[in-house]
Amino acid sequence: MAHLVSNLPPVHGWVRKEFLYDFQKGHGEYEPCIWVSIKSLRGQAFRIESYLPNYGALYDKIPLHGYVSRIDNLGPFLDLDVLQIWDCFSYDFTIIQKVFLRNLTCEFYGKDKKMYSGNYLFTLDHSAPDTNIMDTSYAEYPEDHKSFNFIELDNGQYAAQPNNRCLFYDASSNPKTLKFPDFKVCSKKYVVERNPKWFLGDTTTVMYEE
Repeated sequence: MAHLVSNLPPVHGWVRKEFLYDFQKGHGEYEPCIWVSIKSLRGQAFRIESYLPNYGALYDKIPLHGYVSRIDNLGPFLDLDVLQIWDCFSYDFTIIQKVFLRNLTCEFYGKDKKMYSGNYLFTLDHSAPDTNIMDTSYAEYPEDHKSFNFIELDNGQYAAQPNNRCLFYDASSNPKTLKFPDFKVCSKKYVVERNPKWFLGDTTTVMYEE
């Protein structure tokens, strides 16, 4: 589990150069980069640190809309709040690549009510802090929790979207016509140690009895 910052897979792409100069110059220019790490600040957008090979330098604190996967045939740029619909839930998080989703094409439903397609990269998921620290986040509340699926979009940008806005396409599994996922938000926590039948505090027996 990471706190504040974590390593990232080495995604090769380009940074929009105006982000390197605090928007004072570099507009319309691009600099090659390799993703190095990601920062999760509660209540803010993700910040990605990149290595800039032409300079031998690191530059951090760039949000998703500061990056592109290519510099030709770029589609209209989407705003940051379309690419990442929720701010970070916590300072504590983990990153995994869901093997089943690796290299799958996917789509997400944007807050502008349009579908955007791309390829799955990896997933970031938040958690509550150390149990010695008061949890004031929504990271572990089932009705509010969201994962962030990072996607390389066909328009050349990157997105981080929750499961309930994404569709993933697996040709060997999907029928020709997909159903609409009209599911309800999970509102329950599941715990299995509340039945008195299984209390063991008053016995020293090693084996369970019926």
